[in-house]
Amino acid sequence: MKKKIIAMVMTAIIAVGAAGCAQTATPQTGTETAAGQQEENKETGEAAEIKESTDSAEAVEVEKNGETYILCTSDVHCGVDQGFGYAGLSQVRDSLEAQGYEVILIDDGDSIQGEPMGAFTKGESIIKLMNTVGYDVAIPGNHEFDYGMDRFFELTEMADFPYISCNFNHKGEPVFEPYLIKEVNGLKLGFVGITTPETISSSTPAYFMDESGEYVYGFMGDESGKELYDAVQKAVDSARSDGAVYVYVMAHLGNEAKCEPWTYADVISHTNGIDVFFDGHSHDTDIIKMKNKDGEEVIRVAVGTKMSHIGYSLINADGEIDSTGSWSWPNKISAPKLLSIENAVKDSVDAEKANYSEILDEVIATSDVELIIYDPEEKNENGDPIRMIRRAETNLGDLVADAYRLQMGADVAIANGGSIRVNIDKGDITYGNILKVHPYGNMMSVVEVTGQNILDALEWGAAEVPGENGGFLQVSGMTYEIDSSVDSTCTRDENGMFSGVSGKRRVKNVMIGDEPLDPQRTYTLTTNNYTLFEHGDGFTMFDDAKVIEDSTRLDNQVLIDYIKDTLNGTIGEAYADPYGDGRIVIK
Repeated sequence: MKKKIIAMVMTAIIAVGAAGCAQTATPQTGTETAAGQQEENKETGEAAEIKESTDSAEAVEVEKNGETYILCTSDVHCGVDQGFGYAGLSQVRDSLEAQGYEVILIDDGDSIQGEPMGAFTKGESIIKLMNTVGYDVAIPGNHEFDYGMDRFFELTEMADFPYISCNFNHKGEPVFEPYLIKEVNGLKLGFVGITTPETISSSTPAYFMDESGEYVYGFMGDESGKELYDAVQKAVDSARSDGAVYVYVMAHLGNEAKCEPWTYADVISHTNGIDVFFDGHSHDTDIIKMKNKDGEEVIRVAVGTKMSHIGYSLINADGEIDSTGSWSWPNKISAPKLLSIENAVKDSVDAEKANYSEILDEVIATSDVELIIYDPEEKNENGDPIRMIRRAETNLGDLVADAYRLQMGADVAIANGGSIRVNIDKGDITYGNILKVHPYGNMMSVVEVTGQNILDALEWGAAEVPGENGGFLQVSGMTYEIDSSVDSTCTRDENGMFSGVSGKRRVKNVMIGDEPLDPQRTYTLTTNNYTLFEHGDGFTMFDDAKVIEDSTRLDNQVLIDYIKDTLNGTIGEAYADPYGDGRIVIK
């Protein structure tokens, strides 16, 4: 077969990845070899030849080889210039097409949310970039709904590609087509979309309700899983009836226990007729073969997040599925940057980032007061300001915790002092100012906890007072006292994580609203996932909490929305005292 090499560097990645990854249980990489090839090209002068060939690609008539690549991305979460990046993905696709392959590009959801580019444009920048890349079909993941249902449908109208899902419905009727048939190289290929039923709780539940609070949108998520399995089977059978030789599932289901009975394994084991199962949601990169309900093998491929992997399936010229797997880019430096990729997609990414830079300087609000993380008076022994946010209440801590509680709709909110990084000066506030306050872009969730869980969290957060501790908790919806004369009796496991309280407690007189905290009662609590689920700062007491809303919004966007919408764009006298309004009393 005659092959015209257009982009040698990306071809090297493909060649090594295909040799190392095809139908394996664990992903392999060819990254170092590819990067090494780039260096060799620089020394021999071949890089200039690559660029010249790329520039003239449109003038070259490509001889088709009768083979087809399906390429899959998932959980990009706005990481358009990370990993392979959209520019690298485009280069891979163009390189394959230049060698004579037909290419179908699919996405398994969660592309539009996760970083400021998505949040500031409510997904529009990402959809525009996906149009430029040239996606053929996509499915909604749970985070496609994070900007509200109206915005979701606006974004699907902006897309130059269709969305499909066999189980997303409105009052029992499908919202999108359950499957899509693509005819290529004389074969009809079926693509069936599946969106996790966990979407109801892992986005904002109210978005799926009508004005009376009744759920009108759903994902066929009954407790047995049967409703979902039946929907998938019906779509697969219909695609077969429409002539599909192979059926590719595009799923956003994942492998996490909390998603049972709707994981990829649940669906595969209760259905038949699926040939390849591309999956997302859990950010894993596993490649697994398992039996369907008829005992036939199905390969499941997951591609991580932030463009770290590209899934692939190759159908050869004989019409057979030749290989299925993923290519990876594990380097910290992205492929577009390391390989100096220049193409139309790279230009579009740069343009969107430039727009985002303008947004950072946009004034969104004003403050009549200075909001602090440093003590305005006390200094340490070296004369440097003390980070009060990590040892006592501050007005910025109050503001952040209020934003969490009121925007997320919980009984109480906690905010670890280590996540609040800089002051907000008096005067105009820009988007950039807020991103400096919350630079990590942590996701926010709501959980149901006991009063005892709250007591343990406050005790752990106060363990180092009067010393600094990134886990010191600013609060909203409650007040508490710390008796610093009592030595902390918090115990730690071998990894330094909270394991209990062995003696007298420092934290006392905890009030939830106007009532004393009841250790046996349940409350809704909100904070970032770093504290709730990732054992950040050693917090483990929330491990068994019931999740009400899972990873629905960015912490910095919550703060922006609170200032803009709830406070009408002005931070006023309610936050004037730098030491806060008395929620935390230290004796």
